[in-house]
Amino acid sequence: MAEKITAYRFDSLDETLKRMNKENCAIIAGGTDVMVLHKNRRGVPPNIPKPIVFIDHLSELKKVYQNQQDLHIGACCTYSELLEHPLIPAALKKAMKEIAAPAIRNRGTLGGNICNASPAGDTLPLLYVYNAKLRLRSVNGDRTLPISDFIQGPRRVQRFDNEIVTEIILPSVLEKDSHVVFEKVGNRNADAIAKVTFAGLIRISKDQIDDIRFSFGTVGPTMVRSVDIEKKLIGKTIPLADADIGKVVKEFDNLIKPIDDQRSTAAYRKIVALNLLRYFLSLKQSQTN
Repeated sequence: MAEKITAYRFDSLDETLKRMNKENCAIIAGGTDVMVLHKNRRGVPPNIPKPIVFIDHLSELKKVYQNQQDLHIGACCTYSELLEHPLIPAALKKAMKEIAAPAIRNRGTLGGNICNASPAGDTLPLLYVYNAKLRLRSVNGDRTLPISDFIQGPRRVQRFDNEIVTEIILPSVLEKDSHVVFEKVGNRNADAIAKVTFAGLIRISKDQIDDIRFSFGTVGPTMVRSVDIEKKLIGKTIPLADADIGKVVKEFDNLIKPIDDQRSTAAYRKIVALNLLRYFLSLKQSQTN
């Protein structure tokens, strides 16, 4: 006989946080990653060693709103909900459209994709180039972290046991002068775990680069991004000279450290990642917002 599972489903975020301050619980929003991680043999409940607390229904975690040019997204908004929301950037919608199948998009949440901290997380390269910040809440109050500090490695995040990620903040993402690309390489366009993902953002003024950012997924234990390399391109004229592009590609050739696994080889991943970077740097402009 399967062991009894303790589960909580409170009416408010405050009640949920009070319980989590007393007891170390496994958080379930959409459950699309947690259920796979703890799956058991057929007909047997998942082997989750902690009490469960459900948060997907909490209205405090389902809000999407604009604050000046910043976009705030509730951590428990599902991909399907965000795909229908007018404030969500087009590039982020493209990434979410390529996540799994409709049934998963109806359950999976943006906060869950972040907290799962998979190197193959589809939305993560974009969130890195958007300089996303995460707001966490506990009974002790709120704190805010850059996503690059929050994600420590595969399935490792900087979250205390009594905290919940409440929202994702995308600073200045609603400004109209940025151009963004997102590319995912997999066995299929959707319903497939990525072999390589890439996101790039650029702002141009009078044919000069004001800001440029790019990030790779699945080619390291976390997203691969280098602010130092990006800074070298600020002020450069568009289109970039072949020599400038070559220097950046060479630096990332040394920085990217992919692995062989059941989905792809390290050699293939590196070739594709560098080709995507070269393609992005060769563009005069990309997808707006």
